Amino acid sequence: MTDDNEDALTIDDEIVARARIHAREILEAHDLEVDRDALEWDVSTRARRRAGACRWDADREVATIVLTRAAYRRYDWETFAGVVRHELVHAWEFQRFGESGHGSRFRERAAELEAPRHCESFSDPRYVLRCRDDGCDWEARRHRASKPVKAPDRYRCGACGGAYEVEHAASGRTWTTASEFGGVKSALGAEW
Repeated sequence: MTDDNEDALTIDDEIVARARIHAREILEAHDLEVDRDALEWDVSTRARRRAGACRWDADREVATIVLTRAAYRRYDWETFAGVVRHELVHAWEFQRFGESGHGSRFRERAAELEAPRHCESFSDPRYVLRCRDDGCDWEARRHRASKPVKAPDRYRCGACGGAYEVEHAASGRTWTTASEFGGVKSALGAEW
């Protein structure tokens, strides 16, 4: 007698199965020369910003497409399928040229497959950087406490040269200097 749960598919199995089926359909429909025998699939449970990635093992000449579980849960299928197509273009570039990026060759192939050049965010940021200049609406979202997050007074807006303000998204608390960063972090304690 077997346990019913033992044979049950996991969410990761579902992600890989749907992605492989979609990939096969896309490769056949668009004559994209990707060697499926040199293509592996994996699921990330840790990625918080990246919906997918394509890793190249030059020694084995194998491309591994890594898809993010959280993105799969958050996106509708059409959006997630776009991530699969995006990563297929990277796999094609790696297999054919040994390198991949988001340059003109990538953009051309991605357009043919109706693959997005960049994926929309599927997670909320921990921090939001904003330009303090009244005439500038520049803003950036961050998931980690990068140098500009920790010491915004040392950096300037790339759009207008104005000063930054950083907001801790969950609490709404803001700071403009390294010492204020430390104060907000200390004040929030476990909520940080």
